[in-house]
Amino acid sequence: MDNKRKLRVNERIRQKEVRVVDDNGENLGVMPIEEALAIAREKGLDLVEVASQATPVVCKIVDYGKYHYQLEKRERKQKRRTKLKEVKFTIKIGEHDFQTKMGRVRHFLSRGDMVRVSIFFRGREIVHAARGREMLKRIEEEVSDIARVDGQPMARGRTLQMMLVPTQPS
Repeated sequence: MDNKRKLRVNERIRQKEVRVVDDNGENLGVMPIEEALAIAREKGLDLVEVASQATPVVCKIVDYGKYHYQLEKRERKQKRRTKLKEVKFTIKIGEHDFQTKMGRVRHFLSRGDMVRVSIFFRGREIVHAARGREMLKRIEEEVSDIARVDGQPMARGRTLQMMLVPTQPS
């Protein structure tokens, strides 16, 4: 991951004064960088810059290897969570089939996945595009409690598509 390049550790921290948080999460206050480095070395740990935008910069006394591993693990988990799923409908779908597919849409959204809803038009069904838009509105209303529409529904060839994004975190 590119966190390795972003994180400043020990002597790479350029500030003269830093706010220090120890390995237990206790705030040790603002102190000169030399003093913070001495405390970190005394504990056999590293001084890692965790909030470079703050004034003064916030540094944490931790084991750098362990801290970096936990950051990577958190990033991987977040990437894994945001997948794109697609559920396909036709305008002649039966009510039970519609409810079954809506169950899948709700399942994906509750897991935190984004869902692309596609309505396919076969043969001359394309002349009934208004029915497809009505179906998209119905789908939007049915999941309005757990999702929001991202952008406007789009027509692409023989399909009408809409993106649903979960509103609450999974």
